[in-house]
Order: sequence, then C-alpha cells, then structure tokens
Amino acid sequence: MPYDDLRSFLTVLEKEGQLLRVSDEVLPEPDLAAAANAACQLGEDAPALYFDNVKGFTDARIALNVHGSWRNHALALGLPKKTSTKHQVEEFARRWHAFPIAPERREDAPWRENSMEGDDVDLFEVLPLFRLNEGDGGFYLDKAAVISRDPQDPDNFDKQNVGVYRMEVVGRNRLAIQPVPVHDLALHLRAAEERGEDLPIAITLGNDPIISIVAGTPMAYDQSEYELAGALRGAPAPIVTAPLTGLDVPWGSEVVIEGVIESRVRQYEGPFGEFTGHYSGGRRMPVVRIDRISYRTAPIFESLYLGKPWTEIDYLIGPNTCVPLLNQLRAEFPEVQAVNAMYTHGLLVIISLKKRYGGFAKAVGMRAMTTPHGLGFVSQVILVDEDVDPFNLPQVMWAQSAKVDPREDVVIIPHLSVVPLAPAGESGMISKMIIDATTPVAPDTRGNFETPVNDVPEAKEWGTRLRTLLANR
Repeated sequence: MPYDDLRSFLTVLEKEGQLLRVSDEVLPEPDLAAAANAACQLGEDAPALYFDNVKGFTDARIALNVHGSWRNHALALGLPKKTSTKHQVEEFARRWHAFPIAPERREDAPWRENSMEGDDVDLFEVLPLFRLNEGDGGFYLDKAAVISRDPQDPDNFDKQNVGVYRMEVVGRNRLAIQPVPVHDLALHLRAAEERGEDLPIAITLGNDPIISIVAGTPMAYDQSEYELAGALRGAPAPIVTAPLTGLDVPWGSEVVIEGVIESRVRQYEGPFGEFTGHYSGGRRMPVVRIDRISYRTAPIFESLYLGKPWTEIDYLIGPNTCVPLLNQLRAEFPEVQAVNAMYTHGLLVIISLKKRYGGFAKAVGMRAMTTPHGLGFVSQVILVDEDVDPFNLPQVMWAQSAKVDPREDVVIIPHLSVVPLAPAGESGMISKMIIDATTPVAPDTRGNFETPVNDVPEAKEWGTRLRTLLANR
C-alpha cells in the first residue's frame, strides 16, 4: 500500500524498527544536527529520528534521517527492508517503465486545516528552525519540494516542475533560493524575468517519501514528477490545487508555502554545508516573498543533515540519479549494462558496458557528460566491462588498476560546465575526465588480457550455501 503522507510512512518505519523516538530534552543546536550526522554513520540499517522535546520550542515535532539508510529507502519503495542496494536500483528502473501514471486529484487536503496570509505570514510561528552546520549562514529549508510552471506554457502539466532547492530563511516571510542554472526552476525564472514578471511557486514540507525521491530525480523538461511518482508507487500520486497560486501540490504535505520569486530581486545567501561535503560560500540569489502558509494541525517539520558523505541526501538521490542516466544512455547505446551514479549526485559515474569496437567505451563516457544531468554534474566517468559490477567498488578498483594505461585510457576534456556547488570547479566551469577501464577490443590490441581468471563455476552455489549456514548458526 503506497504512502499518501509522511505520517503513514513514519508509522511503518516505527513498526519495522526503523524509527527512533528521542524523548529526552535536546538542544536545537547542536543536538539535532549532531544526532542526524551520527545516525548517517550507523550503516545501512540506520533509523529515522523523531524529536518532540526540543528546548526553546513549546510544540515542536521534527523528523530527521527519514530516507537515511538503504533499509528506509527500500521501505519507501514498498520493498522488504533488507532489499539490496543493487536490487533497489534495478527495481527503480523496472518501475520507471510504467511511467507515466497520471495523478489522482483529491480535495480536503489535511494541510488546509490552518492558514496564515498576507501580513500575518510568519515562518517562525509554524516551523521549529535550526542550523545544521556551524558555518551555515542561517536557517535553511533543505528537504522541501518546490513547484513551479513554465510561464510561456502555463497550462502544460508536464512542464510543471517539482524540484528540491535549498532555501535560506531571511525573514518571517522571505526566503533566498538557489536555482541551479541547468534545472527547470531556473529556466522558469529566466522566462518570467524576461517578461518582467514574478514567478509563482509553492513550497511543500513534510511530503510522502516518494515525492521527496522524485523531486530530486533528473528528468526531461516535459516529464512530470507526479507521473513518475505514480509509477514508483504503483498507484496514482494524490495531488490537490494550491489555493493561492493554483499550482498542483502533494495532497499529504505537512506544510504548503505559496508566494512568488520576485523578478530580478537578489539577496546575499549562504554559506551552507552542502551535499559535496564542503561549504558552498555566499552568493546573491533570487528572493521568495511568501504570501500564504497552510499547515496541518501540529505539523511535523522534516529536514535532513548534509555534510561529508554518506548522509541522508546520498540515499535520497542515489538510485534516482542512476536510473535516468541508465535509461538515457541505453536508449542510444543498448550495450550499457548498469550505471552507478551514487557519488555526490553523479559528479562521479561508473558505467559497465559491452563494447562494439576499440574506443567505443570512451564515446559512451562522453555521452554521459552531455545528458541533461551530465551537463551540470558528471565530471568523472569510469567505464568497466560488463562482467564488472559498478556497484562493487573492489571490482571497479581492480579494473582500474589492472586495465588502465594512463597515457591511452585517461581523457581530459577542458573547460566544461558544472554546477557552481562543485568544490573543484570555478565559476561553474571544470575540466572533465574519462577513465576507460575496459578490456581493449579490436582494432585496439594493446595489453596482455588473453588469459583472465574466471570465478570457479561452483562459487555461486557455494555463496548461497554459505549464506544459509551463516543465517542458521
């Protein structure tokens, strides 16, 4: 049964032993971020955290690390919690084939219970805000879905974007938002500003777990995140019309914020401890004016900790970065077997493939860099043979160490685009690298690869036997 809201998912996490309620009184800083940081380091079965006794807040409910382990990610997809990472990616790809599944429009959204509008809007009355890292420039909303439409084609449902963008609270009714240039929100904002108009947006907090996943998924400009959510859920995603902007928003959100990105208004934003494991620095960013807040009674504030990987963000955007790249590459190159883009939202990508001819792997690597997501993210590609599992790092390191001639197999392409958040880049530019760790094939006849050692034929059977013995000891 798919989850229609965050609360139903938290209930299942608790039933499955994947939610830890912290009843002791804690400080908002540094305890909340420190706990989420520590939870991420507990391994693949790390729990979500729930706090309702936070010093200084009289009525706060805070959920952290909700997607922060492979156990929780599996449950979000409705899979058994011990489903392997590789199988989760494969299942994600399988369900993608059901796309699109149209959403279901509902009424009586629970977030309509309470509202504030106009001069009464005050984020600090609704949200228990706290900083995540000591160098952060302020309070951030970092696990929200931001909904916007193409101003040039506002009635086109498929061009309505649902994305994740960091937002700094800079006043009771104002946010500074960072729309990455290659993402849809930035395209919508540019179109609005060219027309001299503000861009209406809705921001939803405390969403069902699939909405959080699809909001971070690289999709084509005219593909609907809500229709992908339906494919991943196996049932239509419930949506409702936001009362002020008319945008389509998730039915089950805890909080819905409506307003506009003000045309050509910029304000200093940052620094912020980012998914890259580095602070991003401060920049002048667009400004959101909040005109209405709607919220459930006793809303749950969901946030996530970002820092040195792995943190919750890496689980949240891991499979949903791998699968779009896999689909886009395989559409042109059916030889592509698997794509591992788990690392820093695909700044590094590992691709396994069969080869047509010498030099073919490098061509696939260049194509990965020119996909919609690759243009802004993919700065390093490692290519391996089809018998190397790109999710098995010892196998990948073996291929790289044994099969790479640095003079022939490493390609550096200078001065290409990358997201400004990439620490190694400069002003959105970087050199990119392809490492061809595949076995050479004709007409490339370099090296001595004629006599590889293969696994003992009975090893697979013995693997199953040993796992059974270990489970029963």
